[in-house]
Amino acid sequence: MMVICFIAAFLVFGAIVMALWNAILPAVLGVKAITFVQALGILLLSKILFGGFGNRGGWKRGGGPDWKNKIKEKFGSMTAEEREKFKAEWKNRCGGWRMDRKDKSGSVSQ
Repeated sequence: MMVICFIAAFLVFGAIVMALWNAILPAVLGVKAITFVQALGILLLSKILFGGFGNRGGWKRGGGPDWKNKIKEKFGSMTAEEREKFKAEWKNRCGGWRMDRKDKSGSVSQ
């Protein structure tokens, strides 16, 4: 029974992918419409790339409900010097995108 439900869900999602693709992307990006079999291929490819199979892959890896607690625990075990070094490193990586920036008139925007 589970196999039949899985196959039915796969086919329904394939039809949804095909309908959405053909309704949106040709008009927006100028791409060709796709067939049902191509939609199934895109669905399978996206599952492989983004969803993984089981508990082994995809975005689910390491992203359980307690990820915030793990980060807080790790950050809390750092010394003050390590925390400052960590913050400075991430500020350099992100380019300070959260900092206030001056607009052309000279006033600070938030």
